[in-house]
Amino acid sequence: MTQKTRWSQFGVLITVFFFWGFVAASNGILIPVFKKAFDLTQAQSMYVAIAFYVAYTVGSLIYVAVSKAMGVDVLNSIGYKNGICIGLLISALGALLFYPAANLGSFTLMLSGLFIVGLGFSLQQIAANTLAIIMGDPATGSQRLTMAGGINNLGTTVGPLLVSIAIFGSVAAGNTEASIESVKTPYLVLGAAFVLVALFLKFSSVPNHFDLEKLSETEAQDSSQLIHKKSAFAYPQLVMGMIGIFLYVGVEVSTIDNLPAYLELPVEKGGLGIDTSLIAPFVSLYWASLMIGRWGGAAGAFDVRAGTKKLLMLVLPFVAFGVYLAVNAISGHDVSRFYHYAPVIVLMILATLASKGNPARMLLYFALCGIIAQLVGMFTTGMLSVIAFISVGLFCSTMWPCIFTLAITGLGNNTNQGSSLLVMMIMGGGLVSWAQGALADKVGVHHSFIVGVLCYAYLAFYAVAATRTLRRQGIDLDQLAAEGGH
Repeated sequence: MTQKTRWSQFGVLITVFFFWGFVAASNGILIPVFKKAFDLTQAQSMYVAIAFYVAYTVGSLIYVAVSKAMGVDVLNSIGYKNGICIGLLISALGALLFYPAANLGSFTLMLSGLFIVGLGFSLQQIAANTLAIIMGDPATGSQRLTMAGGINNLGTTVGPLLVSIAIFGSVAAGNTEASIESVKTPYLVLGAAFVLVALFLKFSSVPNHFDLEKLSETEAQDSSQLIHKKSAFAYPQLVMGMIGIFLYVGVEVSTIDNLPAYLELPVEKGGLGIDTSLIAPFVSLYWASLMIGRWGGAAGAFDVRAGTKKLLMLVLPFVAFGVYLAVNAISGHDVSRFYHYAPVIVLMILATLASKGNPARMLLYFALCGIIAQLVGMFTTGMLSVIAFISVGLFCSTMWPCIFTLAITGLGNNTNQGSSLLVMMIMGGGLVSWAQGALADKVGVHHSFIVGVLCYAYLAFYAVAATRTLRRQGIDLDQLAAEGGH
């Protein structure tokens, strides 16, 4: 396998990452809309997150069951590219279900549509995340996945804005009442887009098959220490990583899904007293924060000199921030109140530079920063508190690629099975969100963010534990990162 990144193929692959982000972030607009339209409690409104994210678990279980019934890994049989195309068509069916659901005003049918979209995404994720890591030098696999995540977050940045406009109209229109029927338009367009991307991908040069056993040998400094097991569950880095993915997606999604309820709180209760129709730029900034962090973290994937990489790490996050400001300004929102977000971005850049390309070290530093952000948000009020909670997006930005890379490193032929198990744990986005929503109903939404602190604490632990586990298997993350820097 060549050690050079296949950029033309990789460019085609990452188009699917955009749509994952578009839908996931749009849920942040749907939740408060459905809460008002169907008179739901905060916990009940989290059924949106549960339907979408638990679908990943169901999809992964189906993947494992079918693989076992076939006696061979599904993706090894049908191919990575074909798997992504099938997943896109399944998601298209779910998106199109929003049309009859909106006409009938059925909350249940809308949840069913989101569930089917998530089912398709689960198959796409199993194939595309692994492809992003193995389509080039293993030493820069996490940075390529970070880059793909940056495209994902371009979708998360524009998704809330476009869906909000589709539901409420333009900001200038001043409409604050949501029409359930207006939800169907963006999802009809989305369904058609899924089909077009599937056709485009089918006839692209994205490869179908890889030699995964050979990949694990290139990752290790001492291949004699590698462990070769029949089951992915035999690898400690994967089992701990499954919990890590569950809690990482949990804190990422629960923070933003519960933030609208905090924004809508009266000023005297610590919130900003913002109407539902005006929360889009806040939701957009949260998801743009993931784009900001991932654009900076992706700099290491480029085949350029070390000095140029550091320059890109400094510049690309602010380019991403500029994209957010421009998109929101064009949408008619006042972005001047978000200018002071820049110092938080500087802190994130410093943490990225300090990690020196080591995914475990980056995970540790970002988890510690995330704990601080959640605590500042909980113990302050007003805009400072809101900015602190939004900055959680910055410190979640590179966690997915870090955890995913740590968890599947050294798995060899068990890589696809490990990937499906990790995607299964995306259900944390729904379950942790529901848990925080239920806690918010009891203690208030402001104090419910303690859930995020607990999630980050485990992620800091995993960063340390995975490093030790991989070292015992002959894989030195610092040495691997150094090799990727040449």
